[in-house]
Amino acid sequence: MIRHRKRAPTPTLAPPAEVDLDEQGRLTVPGGGTPVPVGRVAEQLARQLPLPDWATDIHVYVHGWRTPPDAAPRRAVRLLSQAVDLYAAAPDRYPGLKGGYRPWCVVVRWPSASRRSFSGYRRIKDRAHAMSAQGKGHAPYVIGHLLGYLDGERGDPKGPAVLAGRSGKYLQLIGHSFGGRFLCEAIQRAAERPPVLGWSTPHDPRRPFTVDSMLIFQMAAPRDVFTTSFDSLFPTAAHPGAPLRGPIALTHSRWDRAAGYWHLRAEKAPGIGHSGAGAAPIPQFSTRLLPTDSVYPQQVLDHRLVNVNADWLYRGSIRTRIHPSGAHSDIYHPESAHLLLTLAERSR
Repeated sequence: MIRHRKRAPTPTLAPPAEVDLDEQGRLTVPGGGTPVPVGRVAEQLARQLPLPDWATDIHVYVHGWRTPPDAAPRRAVRLLSQAVDLYAAAPDRYPGLKGGYRPWCVVVRWPSASRRSFSGYRRIKDRAHAMSAQGKGHAPYVIGHLLGYLDGERGDPKGPAVLAGRSGKYLQLIGHSFGGRFLCEAIQRAAERPPVLGWSTPHDPRRPFTVDSMLIFQMAAPRDVFTTSFDSLFPTAAHPGAPLRGPIALTHSRWDRAAGYWHLRAEKAPGIGHSGAGAAPIPQFSTRLLPTDSVYPQQVLDHRLVNVNADWLYRGSIRTRIHPSGAHSDIYHPESAHLLLTLAERSR
């Protein structure tokens, strides 16, 4: 009698947690829309987001332009479900994940609805700026506290077992469009205020233990934004305590009309999501998005800033190419999940 081995079941993805911001970037009470007082943001996040013991990776996902509130968690689940499926189908392709890959996601939602037009794009651009503006917008404050809470609670996944225990987790960030701006602004402002983000070595604030990797799809920001606005994200002589441990990977596609034509009209230059990052305070590397059966060489992703050309895949349909956004949201492919999963693997 021949006995067939049962195939291991594909892991299921737990429902994501949700954090909601209003038009000023203030944290709101779940289901009610009432802003949480500034002094109670940390308390509310701790109550709202208990970290599951089973998770290996925490993903914070911030959506982009024209994303309805109920669509944001669905899109995050779609992307992470593809990553889970890729790992289950070919774990040997991701040798760094020998301990397993069990993601848990926190979705940050913000009011991004507008008409699909130039005026709509400009309106959301202005709103995103207002939500993040120094001294006015609350979004970086809230997301900074969110990252600080997650970093403080997750433990050091590389620490001794007696210290890390079951709570040691990796922290990966995912942004799309204007969501990438929120994340960069939040990390930078939080790192400038050590009490917001946790540190692995409190007596040496130059060594933050914060974010293991960041992947921004089709970023809606000027190509020189890392020089003009986000220069302290990277370790330089002027900023030795950079808050990012791993790389920032940025996808771009010439079929992205929102980050191309509309960004050109709104900000007098094409955006990163169309043409990739331009000037930066650190050396960059450029590569292409790979199919799921190809492994990213280590030297390709092991850089502080990596431009990933996705022209061949992020093309949209014939119908979407003539719309103002073009292929701006054509990112939910297994190949995107493959890049995300590889970044998580290389964080080990």
